[in-house]
Amino acid sequence: MSFAVAADAYDSFMGRYSKPLAPRFLDFARVQGSPVLDVGCGPGALTGTLVDRYGEENVSAADPSEPFVAAARRRHPGVRVELASAEAMPFANDEFGASLAQLVVHFMADPVAGLREMARVTRTGGVVAACVWDLAGGDSPVSPFWDAAREADPNVVDETVRAGAREGHLAELFNAAGLRGIEDGAVTLDVVHESFDEYWEPFALGVGPAGSYLAGLDHEEQAAVRERCRASLPAVPFALNLRAWAARGVV
Repeated sequence: MSFAVAADAYDSFMGRYSKPLAPRFLDFARVQGSPVLDVGCGPGALTGTLVDRYGEENVSAADPSEPFVAAARRRHPGVRVELASAEAMPFANDEFGASLAQLVVHFMADPVAGLREMARVTRTGGVVAACVWDLAGGDSPVSPFWDAAREADPNVVDETVRAGAREGHLAELFNAAGLRGIEDGAVTLDVVHESFDEYWEPFALGVGPAGSYLAGLDHEEQAAVRERCRASLPAVPFALNLRAWAARGVV
């Protein structure tokens, strides 16, 4: 899935969660060497953390969204950022010490093919790692939204069945992709919202499946989902206790 939205819209919607997630995910990945590759980099949340740790000259990135690639190049001018999907990247065999995919596998057209491609560009003994929000378990940033949407429409197609969104599924995908020494676990963090509007308003920017779903509703339907979501959340300020499932394998 490619995101045809402005980078600033993505930052407002998911960047508030993906940026603090990035260093925790990278700690889980236990990268053994550089250079490193950020697969599905978006506007560069994980890319920035990689740059901080390894330097721009040791970081490359790829994403299928033209607005995101342009933003990542502008924000990190020393990083090689390619317009490419995870399943077909323009990098050489064995080029990287590690390939990482933060909040990407569930948007890959073919997750196993994407992970195999990550393994292809990573040298023998290098690390492939990925994480996906706990969408099936309800501990993702968008879970309160989808809970409210299901109350309004029990037939809504949400994100709970996406690849890697349930415990243990990333490890299954890593195994199918031929990785070895697979470890899986959870990366957790808390994000505080000072108001309900602060949480809700970015959903109106049309980002991702949730934003697209909301955009397809009429005004009254949108208001119904919003008020159901408001009623389900604690009094402000409130913290979302978030969890991402993560897996790490060796090429």
